[in-house]
Amino acid sequence: MKPELRVTVFSDYICPFCYIGHLRVAKLRDSYNVKINWRFLEIHPDNPPEGRPLSELGYPPRQWQRMMENLEKMAAEEGVELAQRTFTTNSHKALLLAEAGKSAGVQTFNRLNDDLFSAYFLHQQNLGDPEVLRAIARRAGVGDEVVEQAWSDPRYERELQANLREASRLGINGTPAFIIGRRIAAGAVPVSTLRDMAGIADIQLKPSATAGANPG
Repeated sequence: MKPELRVTVFSDYICPFCYIGHLRVAKLRDSYNVKINWRFLEIHPDNPPEGRPLSELGYPPRQWQRMMENLEKMAAEEGVELAQRTFTTNSHKALLLAEAGKSAGVQTFNRLNDDLFSAYFLHQQNLGDPEVLRAIARRAGVGDEVVEQAWSDPRYERELQANLREASRLGINGTPAFIIGRRIAAGAVPVSTLRDMAGIADIQLKPSATAGANPG
């Protein structure tokens, strides 16, 4: 039986490095029964739902070039070919949908989570479009009533605000970020780093578990 590993991930569906991080944290399942607490942070709340050119994000050209070269290298390492995007979009409704989708069960949420990432980074779909999101949700097995609740029930807005406050408390100011045990890693860190964090967390938890404490 694989040991259980609890991981918290701060993420956004329009963050390309979050997609890489999503693929990398999944590789921990080879060795662990991974339980992920997805906490969503909206990185570009000023983006309009219809999207805007990537050039309007305001990154200096040299910095943007380095970021994209690094992203391409990471994608190649993970065996995925990212679509050549020219626009970015608003992710707010997608994040609300993901929060509500957690109520549909782990397997359904995992499908939704996978599909939201791939829709944007592999198929260039606009995650700011409610109809696009409804179609993604249906394919993942999320009912229409859950989708409507995601965008009308204020508790999901409160969840996003709670995620933002928690990230601020922990000193996290970007995505992705991973928390395993007492360690925090910022950025799409290598799988080896996540495995090191997992190993240390496992060692830290064993004394508590032996003493009969609940490791959480």
